[in-house]
Amino acid sequence: MDIDYKLAFELAPVGLALSRNRQMQDCNGYLCEMFGASRELLVGQSFQVLYPSAIEFERTGSRISPILNRNGTYADDRIMKRANGETFWCHVTGRALNQASPHEAGIWTFEDLSSRRPVKSELTAREREVAAHLMGGLTSKEIGKALAISHRTVEIYRARLMRKYKASNTGDLVHKLMAG
Repeated sequence: MDIDYKLAFELAPVGLALSRNRQMQDCNGYLCEMFGASRELLVGQSFQVLYPSAIEFERTGSRISPILNRNGTYADDRIMKRANGETFWCHVTGRALNQASPHEAGIWTFEDLSSRRPVKSELTAREREVAAHLMGGLTSKEIGKALAISHRTVEIYRARLMRKYKASNTGDLVHKLMAG
């Protein structure tokens, strides 16, 4: 049986993008549908158009480079932005085609988590990053190291998140973040 890889790419049940230097070289229809934009608007664009802010795009790129260098792959849950400005939780997985130069070329998948995890509160860029790491089970010290900030600063952001989500402790906050 011959497999039509272009058709498989287009009909995959997740958003797919091929990248070169953090720009989309191609994407499938599911990704376009998820982000509410046409292929013509996305291909050739920086992935920055999918992020809530330029700061988050830059921080994420800096954070994932050493992991892609070491492992060749990267995955996390993060808040992304649709073309209409709506934010949503998204699971992103990527593979660098060249570990020595991780942003040179890659394959990325995007899974919309909004049906399971809606974005409830308006969060700042840093609160979104801390929330994503909390849901990954990281401690304040681990989050601080990942974000290149002190663990005390992480604790301040965690306290803000707890107030916004009316959580009684970190476990309750993670539960509320995951449940939406």
